Amino acid sequence: MGDDKGGAGTRAGRLTPPDWLLAGLRPQTAPVPWAAVARAGVALSAPLAVGLAVGQPAYGALVSMGALSGVIGDTADAYRMRIFNIAIPQLFGAVGVTLGTLVYGEGWPAVAALTFVALVSGMISSIGAVASVSGLLLLLNAVVGAGLPMPGPWWKAPLLLTLGGLFVLVLSLLAWPLRGRVPERAAVAAAYRDVADLLDAAGTSAYEEKRQAVTQSLNTSYDLILARRARDHGRRSPLVRLLAQLHVLIPLVEGAAAAHLHGRASRQPEIAAAVRDLADAVAEGRGAAPELVLPEPQGPADRAVEAALRHAATVVHKADPDPYNVDDRLGRPAALRIRARRATRSVLLSEPSWRYGLRLALCIGLAQALVSLVVVPRSYWVALTVTFVMKPDFGSVFSRAVLRALGTAVGLVVAAAVLSQVPRGWWDVPVMALLAALIPAFSAKGYAFQTAAITPVILLLSDVLNHQGFDLVLPRLVDSLLGCAIALVAGYLLWPESWHTRIGDRLATAVEDTARYVACAFGSAGDGGDQDQGERVRSRRRLYRDLSSVRSEFQRALTEPPPVGTRAAAWWPLVVAVERIVDATTAARVRVSYGAPPPARAEVADVEQQLRELAEGLRSSEVLVEVRADLQGDEEGVLEPLRQEVKAARAIASPVQPG
Repeated sequence: MGDDKGGAGTRAGRLTPPDWLLAGLRPQTAPVPWAAVARAGVALSAPLAVGLAVGQPAYGALVSMGALSGVIGDTADAYRMRIFNIAIPQLFGAVGVTLGTLVYGEGWPAVAALTFVALVSGMISSIGAVASVSGLLLLLNAVVGAGLPMPGPWWKAPLLLTLGGLFVLVLSLLAWPLRGRVPERAAVAAAYRDVADLLDAAGTSAYEEKRQAVTQSLNTSYDLILARRARDHGRRSPLVRLLAQLHVLIPLVEGAAAAHLHGRASRQPEIAAAVRDLADAVAEGRGAAPELVLPEPQGPADRAVEAALRHAATVVHKADPDPYNVDDRLGRPAALRIRARRATRSVLLSEPSWRYGLRLALCIGLAQALVSLVVVPRSYWVALTVTFVMKPDFGSVFSRAVLRALGTAVGLVVAAAVLSQVPRGWWDVPVMALLAALIPAFSAKGYAFQTAAITPVILLLSDVLNHQGFDLVLPRLVDSLLGCAIALVAGYLLWPESWHTRIGDRLATAVEDTARYVACAFGSAGDGGDQDQGERVRSRRRLYRDLSSVRSEFQRALTEPPPVGTRAAAWWPLVVAVERIVDATTAARVRVSYGAPPPARAEVADVEQQLRELAEGLRSSEVLVEVRADLQGDEEGVLEPLRQEVKAARAIASPVQPG
């Protein structure tokens, strides 16, 4: 009896999906974006209603397709950023559908044209978020234009698609006059609340998680405000006030690192409560506030937190802070022409740009060649699937292919019910409103959920153009499986980097930057000059931002199947160790700035050398090899916690043995 149970348990274990797949199928915890849900429902159903009313349902379907692209790109909170996130990709989408329409039904010329468009799309996708969406729409619309008959003349389809995207943009900007700077204020206030949570967590195991949240909040806030200030040069602009309020968080974050290791009074609840009061003041735009009553500091760490908190309160509550003392510590974005020149150079000369562009071009070329040689009904869906699976910033290609197949299967079940039970005509309008509203809600849950929500919407719009009804469902499943197979083989298995991950290089660069940060923090004998302090702040913020990117890249690698996922899991503790080294460096620097004796230069050089050796080892090996670091120094000095963290990082060994 016991043996039977054990065998059943073993069989059940073998049937359990792997962790990398379960991670993608597990819904992410995210609030429902109700405003985006309402916009999506209106943006995709209203054009259908207008098209039916004027007797041109195909025109309405094309406008709704353009609106679908706008809904997918409507991810920004700040209104000015929405203009870029929606309008610019629409221009690329218009170019794409025009090129696709010109080669519709042309066979091999269409294969060559779409392969070239895929190369360009993949290369420009490496520039940034807006460029990534622009590259996606360029290729998607080119594929649709080459696979579906469009109404003539040639300019009509791009015009209708662009109108749909602009309709989404108009809907998203309706509240701008009433809520003009609310998103920016909300972002800064959220950063204050995250810092309050960080101070609450000082001295506990929750500190590292809260510090990651602070890094993300600061990144978001700086991106919003500095991007705005690139076009807003007014010295008394409200953005200057927000920027000043954001800047004064930096010393508080640095003080929190010291409080986590050494603080006493700064861990008391009054400190975090005071920061939350400041967050409310930022969100509401309040001025004067009562005098702060804080616990008596008991050491350098506590004095750093108190000084930073009182300075933050002064800046937050002061009606008109001196704009000339507000320096852009991360720097304003460069002029548009300079950024365009840098982006062009990056696209043309970057190895990752060419590598991804060639992978995408190969996959699209194979997909189009396949459907040109083999009769595949409505063959554009194969290349469409390849495009979504190969999207560079959606995660692992392997897991995306699997999740795409699963999401499409679920979406096709919904589409089958709609196409078989709902008569075409005015019933399409309420059904489209319901299905479209699910896209923003499900997109926040994960890639498979987004695919399941988008699939029935695209099929319903395709049916308005093709009138195939239920017959669309089974061919779409076959096409999706073909597209996923092409992406897996030509976009994943044939590329060595898929199996020999480059995450070690990124981590090695972060370790080298950490060594430079240690030298910057203590390399001037702790003189604390303004210029040195500004450089330390910039160095620390850049380092935390880069570590956030490294963490995201490792988390993406964890969703890969073995050996990549296994290796990433083995290296993950070292990512955490490097973050702890940066925290310990910041804490030591803060203590020196508030009265602790500075370390000897030899101690600093020793730590720096150990970090550089660690970086060199990461680049020269695909496995982690344990190294015993011999770091000597004053056990009562400020660098002792940092030395312990460096020793821990050097002592991490991979469970994967070489050879």
